[in-house]
Amino acid sequence: MVVEQSYTVPQAAETLGIPTKLLYTWRKHDVEQSKPSALTPDERQELLQLRKENKQLKMEKEILKKASAFFAGELL
Repeated sequence: MVVEQSYTVPQAAETLGIPTKLLYTWRKHDVEQSKPSALTPDERQELLQLRKENKQLKMEKEILKKASAFFAGELL
């Protein structure tokens, strides 16, 4: 009613015979529900997997960097 018919919250609350505070709470809840959710369970699982893979790749990169420095030193 507030959104669809451009009522103010107090006007809509009076028309519906409910406390204004209750209508503000409902409206806030409605706005929060209409926001896209942060992550779906599948996206959350994929994010965890990608973070794990990223950590592994960083570790491998550091090992390769140290190994190349070691072998470059032996060649000199």
